[in-house]
Amino acid sequence: MDTNRGLERAKPVIAAVLGEQQRLWKSLLSVPRVVQTALEIQVGTSPHDVVLGRGTHTLLRYHRDTPATQAEPVLLCYALVNRPYILDLQPDKSVVGQYLRRGFEVYLIDWGVPTDADRGLTLEHYVCDFLAEAVDFVRRAHDRAKVHLVGYCMGGTLSALHAALAPDTAATLTLLAAPIDFAGGESLLHLWTQRGHFDVDALIDGYGNCPGWFLQWCFLAMNPVRNFLDKAIAFYEQMDDPRSMESHFALERWLNDNIPVAGATFREFVGKLYQRNELVRGELRLGQHRIDLHRVTCPVLLLTASNDHLVAPESTEGIRPHLGSRDVTSMPIRAGHVGLVVGARAHREFWPEATRWAADRSTPPSDPRARSAPEQSEIAQQPQTARKTYRRAGNAEPRWWALER
Repeated sequence: MDTNRGLERAKPVIAAVLGEQQRLWKSLLSVPRVVQTALEIQVGTSPHDVVLGRGTHTLLRYHRDTPATQAEPVLLCYALVNRPYILDLQPDKSVVGQYLRRGFEVYLIDWGVPTDADRGLTLEHYVCDFLAEAVDFVRRAHDRAKVHLVGYCMGGTLSALHAALAPDTAATLTLLAAPIDFAGGESLLHLWTQRGHFDVDALIDGYGNCPGWFLQWCFLAMNPVRNFLDKAIAFYEQMDDPRSMESHFALERWLNDNIPVAGATFREFVGKLYQRNELVRGELRLGQHRIDLHRVTCPVLLLTASNDHLVAPESTEGIRPHLGSRDVTSMPIRAGHVGLVVGARAHREFWPEATRWAADRSTPPSDPRARSAPEQSEIAQQPQTARKTYRRAGNAEPRWWALER
């Protein structure tokens, strides 16, 4: 009788051990396929052409299978950290694809990888030089007066700066988890970059550019349990699921594709924004221009992630009191900083709404109001001698080129 009772009690334990053993064997048998997936994974596969380039910067234009149904094109601007293909990671996780399906012509800025010769590039260069040129190129390519600006993370900050400097060129401004107000202490980045904790001048004086490995380890250290333990457990549990492995390796490829940030720009971004919060205070200057966010009068969409450990929603929402626009919409999602753009739920529910918001504020291609002959933006009209020169090793001038489709 006691023996039978003991066996009954042991059954759940035995079943659990056998189940775990079965899972282990399934994982081990999946190893060859997992290795092949890791070697063959493709990212950023949406067909596109490089239509503009300067130095390390390029502008990509994505192919459409059908004519655009929205008059104003979309220009995506990513951060200077990591690579921009996170916005086109996989066919089913592509922000680029979402805007294409909504009927837009879509462009994306790839800032490239800065070299030692680029250490002197400043925020003024990125905003007033190439971003302004890219906006004007897109406007002229489609004979449109305005474009939809979509900026992610630090790219959102750059897009907001452009919209304040050249408000007549922006049809709408969409900010994805973009740091704007740096007053809060909601994220570790805000705490770590404070003057008492971080000497940005010493880092840049020593390295020239901010090293990619330094940024990666900072990001990993912000959430070590999730980045090291939880990720390893999830990988083991999903090894026998080919689709999960494809998503895992695509994201891991991007996460480890780190690039440096031009030293002068990193020094400015940390010193003027993280440490002195000059943007929302109205004190930020790019060369001769003072940035006044009140000049942003186009419709603005604020996309935030509630679990974002890099850019707190409060930082993005902090732009609201300083805008001149009367059309400001907020769309939060329960996701992390990266899940905002690659999460399955985000692409199922969130992005169709975000692209619809832009479409609702677009004009049909036949509307003559959208086809006003676009003039050069104010910042692009400045003579070259009044702007920061962009020189590479040997003082060679940068190569400009444009390829028409």
